[in-house]
Amino acid sequence: GSDSGALNMTTSPSSNNNEHATTSVPVFYPPHYYNKRDDLRQSVMEAIQEMMSELEDLYRNINEQAIQHIHAGEIILTYALSKTVEEFLKAAAAKKRKFSVIVCEGAPHFGGHAMAKSLAEAGIDTTVIHDAATFAIMARVNKVLLPAHAVLANGGLIAPSGSNMVALAAKQNSVPVVTLAGMFKLCPMYPHEGQDTLNDLISPSSVVDYSLMGDPVLSEVEFVNPVHDYIPPQLIDLYVTNIGGFQPSYIYRLLAEYYHSDDWEAFE
Repeated sequence: GSDSGALNMTTSPSSNNNEHATTSVPVFYPPHYYNKRDDLRQSVMEAIQEMMSELEDLYRNINEQAIQHIHAGEIILTYALSKTVEEFLKAAAAKKRKFSVIVCEGAPHFGGHAMAKSLAEAGIDTTVIHDAATFAIMARVNKVLLPAHAVLANGGLIAPSGSNMVALAAKQNSVPVVTLAGMFKLCPMYPHEGQDTLNDLISPSSVVDYSLMGDPVLSEVEFVNPVHDYIPPQLIDLYVTNIGGFQPSYIYRLLAEYYHSDDWEAFE
């Protein structure tokens, strides 16, 4: 019974006449299993509502910080297509900040083309470049803005494939790298798998035409087309989130506020 903390369960087969005999096997559950929580439903509903409100105000809270990070006359470089970065740049332009944006096209999906078109329509001076030209143009750039797929517990970043190249070029030229991310992208995982952390490999058909695979040389080549890059924390200067700006070294502290210790300590 529930008072004793054990339940009687069945069954074990009898050796005689293929009959089943019922045996009593005590099954013990932790004490909190029997606690009645009248407020549980209300607590869950409040947590869901809090998360919904945070997501609704996400862009507004990040965009309010735009004029602190984008200054007049700056040249900003960004990579591929990101709704968060796009809204951030438009918010700065709406505050009458005059600046230029260089968008890496983000091959092989070329999201940068749509990004540049949207920014140009908003009246922002925008230039699209090939990804391979990133290092050459970096010496003229004042700041790099990167989107985030996930922010890892060590302060590392999971971003669109190709972003690591941009971050490395920025580091070589001492250009600050700023990442825009809502706190819901904070993840308790550590990059134990390096570039394979939270990554997916998709069809290489967007990189090479299958009709070319009949070539005896190309048929021996392994084509890898990852969706994301892992960027180590030493290549990131600042995370701009909906609750403020933080250095990568502080991300670990934020885990305690956004995750119960039972949730994130298992990932260490």
